[in-house]
Amino acid sequence: MPNYDFDKVIDRSNNYSSKWDELGKMYGRDDLLPLWVADMDFMSPKPVIEAIEARAKQGIYGYTSRPESYFESVARWMKKRHDWDVKTDWMIFSPGVVPALSFIVNAFTHPGDKVLVQSPVYYPFFKVIEDNGRRVVNNPLLFKDGRYTMDFDDLEEKVKDPQVKLLFLCSPHNPVGRVWTEEELNKLGRICIDNNILIISDEIHQDILYPGVKHTPFASISKEFALNSITCTAPSKTFNLAGLQTSTIVIPNKIYYDIYKNFMTRIHLLRNNAFGLVALEAAYTYGEEWLDQFLEYLDGNLKTLSEGIEKDIPQIKITKPEGTYLVWMDCRELGLDTKGLNDFMINKARLALDDGYWFGTGGEGFQRINLACPRAYVNEALTRLKKAVG
Repeated sequence: MPNYDFDKVIDRSNNYSSKWDELGKMYGRDDLLPLWVADMDFMSPKPVIEAIEARAKQGIYGYTSRPESYFESVARWMKKRHDWDVKTDWMIFSPGVVPALSFIVNAFTHPGDKVLVQSPVYYPFFKVIEDNGRRVVNNPLLFKDGRYTMDFDDLEEKVKDPQVKLLFLCSPHNPVGRVWTEEELNKLGRICIDNNILIISDEIHQDILYPGVKHTPFASISKEFALNSITCTAPSKTFNLAGLQTSTIVIPNKIYYDIYKNFMTRIHLLRNNAFGLVALEAAYTYGEEWLDQFLEYLDGNLKTLSEGIEKDIPQIKITKPEGTYLVWMDCRELGLDTKGLNDFMINKARLALDDGYWFGTGGEGFQRINLACPRAYVNEALTRLKKAVG
């Protein structure tokens, strides 16, 4: 396998990239270093590129049919990387995790029902719930000594509401970077089962882990948990394939599987994109070496950012992630309100980051930065921050 050059800077501007080409629309100026959208500034694994090129050369891009090897590649990956025995007849296609969350909300709840989230959390969770006429119930995470934990006492109270039907679990958690322990997941799962709450586990970041950290798929803990959960996965974060719109939804409970499948049938959304089809299988079959090299590089990026912040910008504190390539930065010691912090990052530091308040309660005063980029970008971000702080 090749040695991948993650230091290589690739020009993504004017290339239909939301991360690079929507700066003016999102931030009001185009001269920012974009470290916001959660995709990578790296080329995908060579076998994935080759699979897509081979498919393109066929020259016919008609309706797709999934081979048995497609879901088998997902099952092998889950077993090897996460020790999770997943059956292929538990799996169903989705064009993405966020669309799947929307489908699930519509298929498993009624207008006016409530869905639990644990903020600060991936902000599309709120939109998926509210845009479909459901209501958000927040079980905020606890933040102490630079570490986030679940507030189980608060959760015990919130689940008593009979209108609460689902809980969106973000595992690993975006943006705070926690990789939940089996003990934490056991406690969460028990509370939800005892109160008839179905757990929807977004595990899209499951493969992005730092040294010594293990991800536990929620449904792998017990048969009881598997039957009370729907797991949303994808190769998109792992291998930088988000634009190919290919995800896998794992539903061990046959009743729930049929409910979801029937919904997908009603909206006639059952077939893959022709290129996403081959990309997923190639990534899960041949992409492991690339991923291992990327994770080593990512750990170096995190060390570069952490050491630079600690040395030169002590007003900002890093919430050290256990997973994801996203870092949650505590900027409250800068003494700025939400509008002031936004202006500081855009107009003084000239950085396009994700504002903490987007992620709901507990996000005020924080910023999320994406480290899936060449190290030159990390060093440039540090230079701009240091100069802006003065």
